[in-house]
Amino acid sequence: MPGSSGIAAMKKVVQQLPLEAAADLKQFGLQNAQHDPVLTGVSSGTNPIRPQKVCSFL
Repeated sequence: MPGSSGIAAMKKVVQQLPLEAAADLKQFGLQNAQHDPVLTGVSSGTNPIRPQKVCSFL
C-alpha cells in the first residue's frame, strides 16, 4: 500500500488531469475555429438544413 506521500502525489496528478484536458480542448478549439460552421457561418448554397424549394407546378 502506498505511503501518505504516494497518496498525496496521486491526488495531485488526479487534480492536474482536468486542467490539462481543459487546456488541450481550448487549444484544439482555437486551432480549428476557422473550420467551425457555428463560428464562421454556412453559405446558403452549401447549407444542408436550408428550407426545401417548393415545386412551381403545384
